[in-house]
Parts: sequence; structure tokens; C-alpha cells
Amino acid sequence: MKKNYSNEDLHSEQGATISGQQQKAIVCNGLTKQFGSFRAVDNISFDVNEGEIFGFLGANGAGKTTAMRILCGLSYPTSGEATVAGFDVYKQQERIKKNIGYMSQKFSLYDNLTLLENIEFYGGVYGVSRSEIKIRSSDLISTLGLQKEAHKLVSELPLGWKQKLAFSVAIFHRPKIVFLDEPTGGVDPVTRRQFWDMIYEAAANGITVFVTTHYMDEAEYCNRISVMVDGRVEALDTPANLKKQYKTNSMNDVFYELARGAKRADN
Repeated sequence: MKKNYSNEDLHSEQGATISGQQQKAIVCNGLTKQFGSFRAVDNISFDVNEGEIFGFLGANGAGKTTAMRILCGLSYPTSGEATVAGFDVYKQQERIKKNIGYMSQKFSLYDNLTLLENIEFYGGVYGVSRSEIKIRSSDLISTLGLQKEAHKLVSELPLGWKQKLAFSVAIFHRPKIVFLDEPTGGVDPVTRRQFWDMIYEAAANGITVFVTTHYMDEAEYCNRISVMVDGRVEALDTPANLKKQYKTNSMNDVFYELARGAKRADN
């Protein structure tokens, strides 16, 4: 039976896990990406614990998309060091891709395929065996309560269902880390909360979650938050500590305080 998680559940369970183990899912040290004279990512350093929900925030142009592309094995850094799931971002990009999941707000599923066909397609792409795809897809459809919709085109599904399906597909191969790029954009508050219940469950099962969001209430759900401004990491701590540091009760105010001096307008 699926557990309904509260904010307190998340932070108590994940906090205990993080404090009790030393393994790092992501390690960055002086990571930099230069495009000519423009430094999109400027000497950033941070690490992410295994099983942690890590919020990666920043206004448009902050450099978070460029940094995420490097961590997903889609772009080489100019300098610095980083490992993802223990693999080097310079030399082992293909190994990184096999050990992560990725979900984008803009594109994650094929509208002209059915729900079941999407699951089978991505299962194959991720290297899951046919027999295992059959078992896991049946379990997934049942868990999502979409038995009647299994043979419908994804284009016919409501946005909220699409987003939950896209997340489920992104972790179908049971990756070590899943990268979520603004995964709840455009969905209603109830669906957003249900989506975060799925994130909590994935983290409780040991999947590290690296998420970007423009919803500051969602930042409250993360174990720790990094805020990028003009290519640099300007703050990194728990939501509670950041609010205390900036003397506010709102992560929205914390974000505004950090981002209002940003000079960039676009990624």
C-alpha cells in the first residue's frame, strides 16, 4: 500500500538516512562551463547524498540548465571535476546515462504512442529485459490506477496523469539518480502534491532526486537547496536554515533576496 508522506515524514526519514551514510551520489568541485567569453557555470562546488532530495534553484539565466546538462552526461565542462553515480563527467558519460533517469517539463513522453507503448519503449531504451518490462509495466499501470487507459494514446491523458506517468517511466529502470527539470509546471496544486508523494516514495526507496522548480513551496519539500545566481552557487543549506539565515518564514523571500541582484536574463 502506498504511503502518504507529510513534510515531517520526509525530513525525519531522509535526514536519518543522510546522516547515517557517507556515500555521495553527485560530487562537484570547481565545475565551470565557458562559452567563449561567457561563463555559464562559474566554479561551482557541492555534493548530493545518496537518497537525498536536492533542490537546484535559480532564476532564468542562472546557469542551472547548463550545469544539469553536464551532470546528465550531455555536455562537457570546461574545467573542474564532477562525478555522478560514481562516474566521471569527462570520461564516463555513457555510464552516467545508464545510471540516471531524466524527466523534462517540455518533453518526456510520445503523444502518438499509447501509455503501455511508452512504458515498453523507454524500458527498452534503458536496457530492461522484455520479460522484466512485462512484469514492471503491469505493476506500474496497476499502481497508477490506469488499467482502463493503458491502450489510450498519451495525447488523450490529462496533464497531471502525463506528468505522473513520465516520472514513473523516468525511474522504470531503477536508476541511482533521477533528474527532474521543473516536473510540475502547469499542473494543479492537488496533482503537484500527489506528484511529490511519488518523489518521497522514490527517495525512501534509495533513489537520489535532483530537482529544479520555480515553485518555492516545493523547495520546502527538499532536504537541501542550492540557489544559483549568475552561474555561481550563492546559497546551499536546508530550507529551515536558509529561512533562519535570511530572517524570513518564506522560501519565496529567500529566493527573491538572492536572485534580485542577478544580471543575466536568459539561460
